[in-house]
Amino acid sequence: MAEPVLMRNFDRANSHTLAVYRDAGGYGAWEKAQAMEPAAITEAVKQSNLRGLGGAGFPTGMKWSFVPKNHTGPVYLVVNADEGEPGTFKDRYLLERDPHALIEGMLIAARAIRSALGFVYVRGEYVQPWRRFSAAVKEAYDAGLLGRGFDVVVHRGAGAYICGEETGLLSSLEGKKGWPKIKPPFPAIKGAFGQPTIVNNVETLCCVPPIVDRGAAWFAGLGTKTQGGTRMYSVSGRVKRPAVYEASVSITLRELIERAGGVTGTGRLK
Repeated sequence: MAEPVLMRNFDRANSHTLAVYRDAGGYGAWEKAQAMEPAAITEAVKQSNLRGLGGAGFPTGMKWSFVPKNHTGPVYLVVNADEGEPGTFKDRYLLERDPHALIEGMLIAARAIRSALGFVYVRGEYVQPWRRFSAAVKEAYDAGLLGRGFDVVVHRGAGAYICGEETGLLSSLEGKKGWPKIKPPFPAIKGAFGQPTIVNNVETLCCVPPIVDRGAAWFAGLGTKTQGGTRMYSVSGRVKRPAVYEASVSITLRELIERAGGVTGTGRLK
């Protein structure tokens, strides 16, 4: 991989602040998106071959297009930051080190689906990520980036693993027991509070600004024929350099372990 996409700002001092994010070109994609029609944004995301990076891998642009075009009520954008899978900590890194990338991705996604309100459901145990992201939201409001047609509510979970499932998360967000719902109807048709709702993962939405900024073809070219871009991998356990690594979606498990320094001790990768 020639250059990082998702982790492009991680090495900058105070990368979580608005000043540093803007100095690196942040919110430039949002400026471009405001000159685009909502359907054009969705089409760009479709052409980029971006897929959901929370586990299911569903095409993101296609999911956005499921919101009913004739709906006259509210449409909600919900970010699944309830990262509860054992050994997974990539979203935590994004919330702590580049929270404005998520906010910018939310702004663009909200324009595409015509949403005026977004929720970010943060894992209850993620105290520092919650603080960092909440501070970034305040910065965005103070700068006039939020509050002018789109608002963000940060909601902390209570540690229930099942709330990582999107319909269980929505039930919890509504103040109910976090219990999965039968589908259909899917959230894009009837989700939070009975309204059309798009649920995307943190990492997924952080891919959106680079797509708008540099083009769908560029992003698609970083991946494979069926999935564009790069993604972040949480590597831990018996490796020499446990950490989060960004690589193409085409990377093999062997290559990823080698990037992490290989296995520790006398073990050998078969």
